[in-house]
Amino acid sequence: MSAPDRKPPAQLAVRRLGIDTQSEPVVFLHRNNPVSHAEGFEAHNRVLLRAGSREAIATLFLVTDDILADDVAGLSEAAWRRLRLAPDGHVTITHPRPVDSMSLVRGRIYGHELAENSLHAIIRDIAEERYSNLEIGAFLTACAANPLVRDEVRALTRAMVDAGDRLSWNADIVADKHSVGGLPGNRTTLIVVPIMAALGFVMPKTSSRAITSPAGTADTMEVLAPVRLGAADIHRVVEREGGCIVWGGAVRLSPADDMLIRVERALDIDTEGQMIASVLSKKIAAGATHLVLDMPVGSTAKVRDAAAAKALTDGLLDVAAAFGIHAVVVTGAGDQPIGRGIGPALEARDVLAVLRNEAGAPENLRERALVLAGALIELCGGAPKGEGIALARAVLADGRAWAKMQRICLAQGAMCEPPVAPHRRPVTAARDGRLVTIDNRKLGKLAKLAGAPEAKVAGVDLHVRLGDRIAAGMPLCTVHAEAPGELDYALDYAAANEAMFEIVA
Repeated sequence: MSAPDRKPPAQLAVRRLGIDTQSEPVVFLHRNNPVSHAEGFEAHNRVLLRAGSREAIATLFLVTDDILADDVAGLSEAAWRRLRLAPDGHVTITHPRPVDSMSLVRGRIYGHELAENSLHAIIRDIAEERYSNLEIGAFLTACAANPLVRDEVRALTRAMVDAGDRLSWNADIVADKHSVGGLPGNRTTLIVVPIMAALGFVMPKTSSRAITSPAGTADTMEVLAPVRLGAADIHRVVEREGGCIVWGGAVRLSPADDMLIRVERALDIDTEGQMIASVLSKKIAAGATHLVLDMPVGSTAKVRDAAAAKALTDGLLDVAAAFGIHAVVVTGAGDQPIGRGIGPALEARDVLAVLRNEAGAPENLRERALVLAGALIELCGGAPKGEGIALARAVLADGRAWAKMQRICLAQGAMCEPPVAPHRRPVTAARDGRLVTIDNRKLGKLAKLAGAPEAKVAGVDLHVRLGDRIAAGMPLCTVHAEAPGELDYALDYAAANEAMFEIVA
């Protein structure tokens, strides 16, 4: 049969299966479905779903029992939302056009560098959701096994910016801040933004959710206020209060980055070149002109030593300069968590304690936030070198930062108090001695096993600091969980990883 005589694809009734596949559309067909036979579909094929003018590329799975009739397509929640179907709707299922850019990914796997147009093609296809999670994983692995060279990092950054929208501001100076991460707690952004906004600077902070950590800035801010704001609402909040703290994924800034982050989280990888492009593409798209970068350095932090810190600093500053951003990197000790709480609600509790100037507020969180705010104030010309931290301290101490934070939260939609987990149990010391090391990675994993960041109340409340004298039976931390099963699972992990807290006589 010639192409012009080809029959139009058959219409299939749809069924909403209520299956959560996160953001990846999935379609289910009975193995005997005539469309499968006509098109030669097999399980795990990528297929094109059409409902009127709406399209979605989905991963196909086949069922063998009577959960689906032969002439019905079962859709995951992501596929249903993408197509905006009615219960009596219909779809067609056909082969999508080939994803030609995958050949470029295969070349990168074998060590060939990617030109700027090649990276644009890959990122465009990812942003258009033409890549499966498996294919995104192949791209990330190719960039991890053979690290991106500097030209590739610049090109990747530009491609990620060009694939999405951009925010613009009626201001010569637009302040921003980012933490490289790898250190539990360290929720300084929620203190730095209100300090800067209280001083009259414009600081529209778009933040990420957690990648491999128990909480991202957006996860923690979401405990206090809505973070899923569109571009119009972001402009409204910033015009009114001078700053905001929102989830960047809601405004399609560097949309491919959110897809890459989703797969990075599953693979538990975060490569240097991808990290630089991820951070700076979001800042460029958000309209930042002046940026302070927080870089904790420690043996169990993301950046483990001075050599790695220098390499990452050089890369960040080089790419930032290439896009006209004034940036400074502030390194700091990464040998233990910043603050006491690890997990969205516990970190939000610590932030509020600092902003409210409570007597028991975590001192290291307060001081780290003031150092970063001081550096950003100086970078933006708000104080002479060396005097920014004093100005930041005054704004925090006299209540201006707390007042501004309340107004920002209310402008975003609400000002809430952090909830408390219904299930809590301490992890105690097995011996007397002095605490000499804390394994940040294992402590972060403990919080994730307790349910963070998906369960906002879950996480770990740290009771000790390096150098403390410890007595056998003393609580080292308390695990918080939403469900008893998750609490038990986390405590089993803690019992099997006693070296998470190294205590020597």
